[in-house]
Amino acid sequence: QVQLVESGGGLVQPGGSLRLSCAASGFTFSSYVMSWYRQAPGKERELVAVIASGGRSTNYGDSMQGRFTISRDNAQNTVYLQMNSLKPEDTAVYFCNARYGRMDYWGKGTLVTVSS
Repeated sequence: QVQLVESGGGLVQPGGSLRLSCAASGFTFSSYVMSWYRQAPGKERELVAVIASGGRSTNYGDSMQGRFTISRDNAQNTVYLQMNSLKPEDTAVYFCNARYGRMDYWGKGTLVTVSS
């Protein structure tokens, strides 16, 4: 049974930091490209960051470049998203995604709210 369970969301003040985690199970984690997406109220889901299966290659959405860092621990079947210098516009539900060929799995998301 495939599971992606996000954690680490919450309320943070502008300029603050959060670290999201996504614990994976039920598939060969080290073979999958892992990504974080987010969806703000009334907006479409957008790519935040993606990391290759081996962890050496990463890519980010334009507004996240330089502030967010994606990483993974294949021994722990976990992918992380370190978010710094958070802005109110970063408020969204953040989703974890695993992809390999036609296999495409999603977590249920964790809410991040950036507000003073």
